[in-house]
Amino acid sequence: MSDGRDPLTQMRRGVVEYCVLALLGQRERYAVELVSVLGRHGLIGGEGTIYPLLSRLRRQGLVETTWQESATGPPRRYYRISPQGAAAVERFARDWTALSESVREIMTGEGDRA
Repeated sequence: MSDGRDPLTQMRRGVVEYCVLALLGQRERYAVELVSVLGRHGLIGGEGTIYPLLSRLRRQGLVETTWQESATGPPRRYYRISPQGAAAVERFARDWTALSESVREIMTGEGDRA
């Protein structure tokens, strides 16, 4: 049943962009801050993952950016969720709830009841 890909890794890849959007929905953040939070939760391994993801989200209109001066170094690009990004997170949250409930029912045997 294995095609050489780790199922958990595949699941993480599928949800990480929505986790980024959810974090940006809480408040504006810069990339290293996102890496720190996502890394603590085991969703990404390092900075090399976040920049391509943020670029893609920006191109898709799901996040917006601003440059802000930093007291500790060069200016930082801060990311915030766009209205389209907020709508995407809402849709994902609904879909995720339904999907995770279905999987839970099947895994616990509740999903086989007639």
